[in-house]
Amino acid sequence: MKVLVAFLRMLSRLPMGVLYFIADLLFPLVYHVARYRRKVVHSNLVRSFPEKSPEEIRAIERQFYRFFCDMMMETVRQGAISIEEISRRMTFSDYDELLDYLKNGQSVMLMMGHYCNWEWGLASDSVLPDGLSVYPIYQKLNNPVFDEYMLHNRNRLGGRCIEKNDLVRTMVRMRDEGACGIFAMISDQSPTKRFIRHRTTFLNQDTPVFLGTEQLARKYNYPVFFLDMEYLGRGRYHGRIVPIAMDPNACAEYEITNRFMELMEICIRRQPSYWLWTHKRWKHSNTPQT
Repeated sequence: MKVLVAFLRMLSRLPMGVLYFIADLLFPLVYHVARYRRKVVHSNLVRSFPEKSPEEIRAIERQFYRFFCDMMMETVRQGAISIEEISRRMTFSDYDELLDYLKNGQSVMLMMGHYCNWEWGLASDSVLPDGLSVYPIYQKLNNPVFDEYMLHNRNRLGGRCIEKNDLVRTMVRMRDEGACGIFAMISDQSPTKRFIRHRTTFLNQDTPVFLGTEQLARKYNYPVFFLDMEYLGRGRYHGRIVPIAMDPNACAEYEITNRFMELMEICIRRQPSYWLWTHKRWKHSNTPQT
């Protein structure tokens, strides 16, 4: 693993044009030879878009795998990309309301999904004033060498990753110290079976949902926003900050999570090739599997 990480660090210094050439070479290997999770992706797409023809499904599938290879190379490049370059490639808008809370010493929650290049969305704090940071929440990887590599990539652009088991402790400490920041959480993952408390309809299917972000927002009364990401072209993304709940405790139970899932579905239907279709999102669904 150390050899692989050293190789990835070397690759990260190559220009994006060269890395995209490598991604083009990877696509037929991943899609045609290895057939990486092809059955999972196809099944997810067919059940999510029953109105689409087999030809449309296949086109989305192929575009997804091309993007998947691109994102692998973009994640590698993150290890050496400059602040200036990522600020050109990952832009943001509509963040004034979020900044107002931070400037007044109020932390906020940012919900997002495995959509477009979420790693770049989590890592960049280019629009934040000095002294303020994004705190991406992550789960420690089993391999310590690769975990250290990914943590370095995520933190080097200004983010300050928090391991999920340390999150509550960190939130309490920051509140007691008068510090604030953006707690960014990937919220479209599937909860483990024993923690399923709520289900909704998402992409035409019964879907158990992750409630952690809503629960923390209600506990600490932190405003909640959504990162609406859009694919603009190879290596170019735009994130729009959308308010979900400015007073979480005034919301009905599950209202915040349901709204997030609605916004996430709008993103996916707008540009369906850029969600992580390889994920077994509906393994605990009550919708019949194909």
